[in-house]
Amino acid sequence: MSADLPTNWGRWGEDDERGTLNLITAEVRAAAVAEARSGRTVSLSRPMPTSPLVAGPGAPLGADSIGVLQAGLFTGTSPLGTAELVIMMTHHPQVTHFDSLVHQVVDGKVYPGIALEQAGGAEGYRHGSTAIFGDGVVTRGVLVDLAADGPLPDGHGVTGAELEQACLRAGVQVRSGDALVVRGGWDYAQSRHRHIPGLTLDAVAWMHRHDVAVYAGDIGDGRPPVDPRVPGPLHRVALARLGMPLIDVADPAELAAACAAEGRATFLFVAAPPRLGAASGVPVNPLAIF
Repeated sequence: MSADLPTNWGRWGEDDERGTLNLITAEVRAAAVAEARSGRTVSLSRPMPTSPLVAGPGAPLGADSIGVLQAGLFTGTSPLGTAELVIMMTHHPQVTHFDSLVHQVVDGKVYPGIALEQAGGAEGYRHGSTAIFGDGVVTRGVLVDLAADGPLPDGHGVTGAELEQACLRAGVQVRSGDALVVRGGWDYAQSRHRHIPGLTLDAVAWMHRHDVAVYAGDIGDGRPPVDPRVPGPLHRVALARLGMPLIDVADPAELAAACAAEGRATFLFVAAPPRLGAASGVPVNPLAIF
């Protein structure tokens, strides 16, 4: 990959595993808590549909299937309690999930230049895994609403200038350590056969200049790729080179309504996924607290 692309490799050390989460300092978290004033809480996760586990653990979990398979169990010889066996594809297009830094491999390496075979493999990942989310992510969130006048057009490539203009319209400046929540007005899981809009390399460079710590949105890289320079700049540059964790398949529709009701585009952003280590992704229910 071209050396002139934005990068954070080496910025926090040669063995860093936190990437842009390093930008969320104690001071950033303390300031973010002040955003919680009215007590309104909104989820940024889409509901996860489930399917009965009728075909066993080998049941298909592809892009055209349900992402969560579930089987009900009893916890004894009589129904004194219930439990479930759940099989989930964490990077499924119907599952809101956190991508860890080991998720994207570029030229055989993962952030910040670690050879994939050194990071781990089928037995689990030792470097850049979901273990970095163990303490949760608490910071200021900023809604960038690109769909205030309707969903983005099919195949649209979002630029940095569009992100900047949306922030100006909302009267907000993005600060170092912020979580950026982008609304394009699309449901990725229901639009798999359309040309889905996405972010361009220019938009990723804009986030880099503003030291965004986390990206969440209902649009991502687009499909087919919207930027011929780097197919998939959100994953191949923001995640792999900047070390920016991504929350894929978010649903910011209720957040946009809450921001309108509150009269502001900033909020306390909290994401505390299960403490699942050694994985490349984990389901998450991000919260916006006003």
